[in-house]
Amino acid sequence: MRNMNRCGPKPPWPILMGLVAVVMLAGGCAPSGAPGEGASTLLNVSYDPTRELYREFNEAFARHWLEQTGRRVAIRQSHGGSGSQSRAVIDGLEADVVTLALASDVDAIAEHAGLLPKDWQGRLPHNNAPYTSTLVFLVREGNPKGIRDWADLARPDVQVITPNPKTSGVARWNYLALWGSALRRALGDDWRAKLNDPAHAAEVASAERAAQSFVAAVYRNVPVLDRAARAATNTFIQRRIGDVLVNWENEALLGASDLHAAGVEIVVPPLSILAEPVVAVVDRNADRHGAGEVARAYLEYLYTEAGQDIAGRNYYRPAACEMAREKYREQFPPLELFTIDEVFGGWGPANRAHFVEGGTFDQIYRPR
Repeated sequence: MRNMNRCGPKPPWPILMGLVAVVMLAGGCAPSGAPGEGASTLLNVSYDPTRELYREFNEAFARHWLEQTGRRVAIRQSHGGSGSQSRAVIDGLEADVVTLALASDVDAIAEHAGLLPKDWQGRLPHNNAPYTSTLVFLVREGNPKGIRDWADLARPDVQVITPNPKTSGVARWNYLALWGSALRRALGDDWRAKLNDPAHAAEVASAERAAQSFVAAVYRNVPVLDRAARAATNTFIQRRIGDVLVNWENEALLGASDLHAAGVEIVVPPLSILAEPVVAVVDRNADRHGAGEVARAYLEYLYTEAGQDIAGRNYYRPAACEMAREKYREQFPPLELFTIDEVFGGWGPANRAHFVEGGTFDQIYRPR
């Protein structure tokens, strides 16, 4: 296997470079830069902050595929809010693979378009999540509002920038992190045990009411709901709206060296949610395009030492390779992480409670 431990120069922070394309051809998808006769073409429909990750990964996979099979492959990328990307595939965007922020967005493709089986999750290791991330805060340089934890986001003097949970994957993670942090404050150190203990049902019900009030207070502090993570980052960095941006850890760390120039800094809350983006082959599309074999190999390559090293180099937490986890461990700040399964019972219950039409988000958010 090709040695992928070489670390190249870190790319400049994407927002400062104005990367706003929705669909782009990944540079260097094959050594010639073009598919060539008899080459395969893949379309990877992904969520917003993965542009840099897949630009590097696509180049590595194209080299690997050529070496292993003698065939070329070109990979095109489509990026946007995870929910919007899921709906685009349902409406006819012919993705061969999807690499989205939420498992529920892939579930929607399976349910509403039938393009892959409903039991898609589990066909790849770690429930189809080759890398993970979490959420951190970006604040103005010097942190003039003294923002340290989720509770600070409900203060009336704080403006919060977060995208729309109806269209953005990170926005749903943000919302659930807010809710979980409120449960943690209300229930104490043994909060996880209490959530599933009937003996504490009354206490949990009270904590849920407190969480709803808290999250409502935070969204009253949100001046604008952008459609996706990159748009929200643009609002905070370029338009200079808001006191704090809640965003992907990998997005913040990727641009850490450029934060001073942008007049912002990272704050890591002591508790956050473990975000588990997922990947899947869109079987019907890939097979119709004659790309089923290469699509499966493409996603499997994410789990190799080379793929995991690329994930770590782009500030995603490697999930499938202990060597990569150890190599990049120190670049990730220590914090307590909870999962959507242990606090919300998984994406199905979370979506039904919070994000469907008339759910809790619709009840607490009133557009300005």
